[in-house]
Amino acid sequence: GTFFLWFGWYGFNPGSTAAMHDAETAYTAAIAAVNTTLSPCIAGGVVFSLRAKVLPPKMKDVGAFCNGILAGLVSITAGCASVKHWEAIIIGAIGGCVYCGVSMLIQRLKIDDVVDAFAVHGACGFWGVMAPGFFGSVDIDGNGILHGGDQLLTQLFAAAVIAAWVAGLSLLVLIPLRLAGVLRQAEGLQKALEREFATMVKAFERALTSSRSSIRPPTDSASSSKDPRPVEQLRYTSV
Repeated sequence: GTFFLWFGWYGFNPGSTAAMHDAETAYTAAIAAVNTTLSPCIAGGVVFSLRAKVLPPKMKDVGAFCNGILAGLVSITAGCASVKHWEAIIIGAIGGCVYCGVSMLIQRLKIDDVVDAFAVHGACGFWGVMAPGFFGSVDIDGNGILHGGDQLLTQLFAAAVIAAWVAGLSLLVLIPLRLAGVLRQAEGLQKALEREFATMVKAFERALTSSRSSIRPPTDSASSSKDPRPVEQLRYTSV
């Protein structure tokens, strides 16, 4: 699914040029395509490395790796055609860090977000909107403050308008559903599902512990044999 989305992003970002009939538009689409490759590659690597080596429980998390790729894609979308390639790398790296931080915060606050949708699309989306205000290069239609531009306030205003629009329309739908008592599952069913999930997690942990304890270092059958011949001779004797 991650790679389906990534492939579709090449139509979304470079395709937003709406034309490639001349060298200028083709060059713009090419910049967008390269940046759409660099940012998710870096973001996915950052997230995977942080989860494997830094953040507890320090495990190789493939799901987080896939979400890191999506975080990089979301982060680069707004500025895909107006930032340089080295800036796309930085944007992707920051996007990966933003995803990890917000994902951990959501879990600590015990907010139900199973697929990290807010961390990927909300937090990294906000960062992606703000990024052109910092990195947009003047020579490729950008206007970031690092290049002497004044785009940052415009991007901040746009992010605020988007957040207000989404929050307002969401509340118009969710508040009536909550008042009607149909926003969440019945309390009894919810608790039953939670108990079932907890049982599955404990069973998985027991199975994992059992499989690890059953692993023993390999023994050299030849060295334990009473055959007086040297081990190397026994090892290479044909049967």
